[in-house]
Amino acid sequence: MSHHSTVFGQFLKLIPRHDFDALATTHHRGAPLRRMTRFSQFVAMATAHLAGRHSLRDVVANLAAQGPRLYHLGARPVARSSLARTNEEQPWTLYEALFGRLYARCQRVAPRHGFRFKNKLYSFDSSLIDLSLAVFPWAHYALGKAAMKLHLGLDHDGMLPAFAVVTESRVSDVAGARRLAFPKRSIVVFDKGYSDYAWLKSLDDGGVFYVTRARANIDAVTLDQNAVPVTGNVRFDRRVALAGKRPREMGMKPLRMVGYTCPDTGRSYVFLTNIEHLAAQTIADLYKARWQVELFFKWIKQNLKLKGFLGTSKNAVLTQIWAALCVSLLLAYLKFSSRIDLSMQQIARLLQLNLFLRRDLMALLRNQPPMPPSPPGQWALAL
Repeated sequence: MSHHSTVFGQFLKLIPRHDFDALATTHHRGAPLRRMTRFSQFVAMATAHLAGRHSLRDVVANLAAQGPRLYHLGARPVARSSLARTNEEQPWTLYEALFGRLYARCQRVAPRHGFRFKNKLYSFDSSLIDLSLAVFPWAHYALGKAAMKLHLGLDHDGMLPAFAVVTESRVSDVAGARRLAFPKRSIVVFDKGYSDYAWLKSLDDGGVFYVTRARANIDAVTLDQNAVPVTGNVRFDRRVALAGKRPREMGMKPLRMVGYTCPDTGRSYVFLTNIEHLAAQTIADLYKARWQVELFFKWIKQNLKLKGFLGTSKNAVLTQIWAALCVSLLLAYLKFSSRIDLSMQQIARLLQLNLFLRRDLMALLRNQPPMPPSPPGQWALAL
């Protein structure tokens, strides 16, 4: 029987170690670490996310029970005080930089989105990550609550988190969106909470297409109207000029307004976009696809450790959030590179149950039975 390292060890090999060590050197603060390493920190954080460990003590005890296997993971034994101090003091920006490297690798193996156009497609939204006000008083939000806010751009090529900004919960959605730079000629879809005219104009000036819902009280003058199918769900397709004082002062260009009735719910929607080269039905389908970013928020909160935190400082919280995003990209890379027909949730559950077993990772994901153990002795004769 061929030798296999643990499932967790094979999973961690998806990270180019030389890239990680270079990033760790760049994103280091203070004196050199003696026994603890940044990779050991990531192994501990990944264990918390994948194995569902509940506390810092639980993570350290779990790793201590796997002591002989830590060497094969490329990690060192982790002390609770050392892990807590590293989470507290070493910059979380290491995992933000690692996130960018992993996303670039995932792009090379991710499938394309299901639309016929060649533009990159992103959905953008934000979600609150709840915290306890008694434990995290620096993250006070409102009405006795505490939270951090994750602003995320989801790449529809593989449904990958492509752009992320983590801010305090008081930061508005539009302020978080302004921190991101989308590629030219890409299409960004977001809800009407982001309908800030200055930001919409900046997207248009930068050559970025967008689709959003129009506000109910929008002041617009119809300039032209395109014909729509009589039997379809598109109610109208207009070219409009925003008539408000602020859009006029900013010199906003005419936009396209599409009215649509959902055949499933009967609800009516009005979309605002600067896209001229796509059909009105496609505009409605783009906004419907925006729901994928909501599903990603639901998945990452349910399957990775974002409901309990291993440190109380802002740096520790940001470290854990960015480590979760890195783990999600590793799971996606494993899914796409192995070409298996499993969901991300199924892969995460398989890893959780078999994390420290010595099995071939690909055989585990393909549901192949483990090979029988070799007979004792150097020679095994079969008649």
